Amino acid sequence: MKPLKEKISITIDSDLLSELKAEAEKDDRSLSQFINLVLRKHMKEKKEEC
Repeated sequence: MKPLKEKISITIDSDLLSELKAEAEKDDRSLSQFINLVLRKHMKEKKEEC
């Protein structure tokens, strides 16, 4: 079963958004998929620190 998804609105600095878009394109992912991937990795690393 796929995880449930929710739409949200966030504000991101334009320079960061440009970098995220470029990296998502390099990785052949949508911006949303790429941001999810980056956030999951970050949260996993945070949990491992504890």
